[in-house]
Amino acid sequence: MQAVSFDRTGPSSVLTIGERPVPKPDAGEVLVRVVVSGVNPTDWKFRQGAAGPGTVLPAAQVPNQDGAGVIEEVGPEVADRTVGQPVWLWDAAWQRTEGTAQEYVVLPAAQAVPLPAGESFDTGASLGIPALTAHRTLTAREDGPARLAPHTLDGSIVLVSGGAGAVGHAAIQLAVWAGATVITTVSDDRKAALARAAGAQHVINYREPDTAGRIRALAPDGVNLIVEVNVAANLGLDLDVIAIGGTISIYASGPDDPIPVPLRLSMTKNVRYQFILTYVTTPEQKQNAVAAVGDALAAGHLRVGPEHGLPITRFPLTATAAAHDAVENGTIGKVLIDVPTPLS
Repeated sequence: MQAVSFDRTGPSSVLTIGERPVPKPDAGEVLVRVVVSGVNPTDWKFRQGAAGPGTVLPAAQVPNQDGAGVIEEVGPEVADRTVGQPVWLWDAAWQRTEGTAQEYVVLPAAQAVPLPAGESFDTGASLGIPALTAHRTLTAREDGPARLAPHTLDGSIVLVSGGAGAVGHAAIQLAVWAGATVITTVSDDRKAALARAAGAQHVINYREPDTAGRIRALAPDGVNLIVEVNVAANLGLDLDVIAIGGTISIYASGPDDPIPVPLRLSMTKNVRYQFILTYVTTPEQKQNAVAAVGDALAAGHLRVGPEHGLPITRFPLTATAAAHDAVENGTIGKVLIDVPTPLS
């Protein structure tokens, strides 16, 4: 089978493609034929290397956490997955060497989630990191639901920062499904159209004057929850518009520079700051997220494509390096990799 891998960290040029034997699933595992691999910022950042470019890895690493495909073989002790079943994959490469940028991948059965009948592999490959992250951002409130479902966010006002990104897109769709009123901020008209297509009831261009005033006009008592992609730039605005007792869910960051937090205003508004990395959420939080994402998907939410607010940019497996570069360079929408169907 064909597989993309890297044996040292660095730019996308460290990625190579070669042949590997098809693996066999062990107890509790399934073998999945990958049809589409999804690319996220975490994938190129991991490849680039937290330890710095040029770090030699102990073993060759296949990149990409997300994907979708078909179960080809079921290992021992797996009773709830079947051969031929379409599935979406999550955290495939987390603390493992086998990501989804290859024709076949073995992973724990729980990380291969059945796709609803008729759902596309594109949708499945676009879930994973974005949707599970979005679920955690929306359930981080101390008095909020642990698992989203219809009506669990009734009466809540949610502000999604950067509603045209993959996590922002999933957060809008999940919040609307759960009953929230969603306000989102974007930087231009194209992104505004995408946020509306995702379901946001109110879209604000933050490059226009008085963003805070426009948000307060929609939420006079403040917003209850903020899904924040850039806290370093937006903290002042967030504290201006958040309700007393509100939560700021922070899921993305740049360099590890300190963020100055206005203590008095944070205290007087009783603000809760919740930093989120989906990889290290608790098992219960991850299980709730996977289950809720599955329910929302079955209910017709979390769709992708330009008509649903998330345009798709495609690459073949041989151009995985270009796909990583596209995400790193800020391509709007979702970057997907088509994995070739193996010859029988």
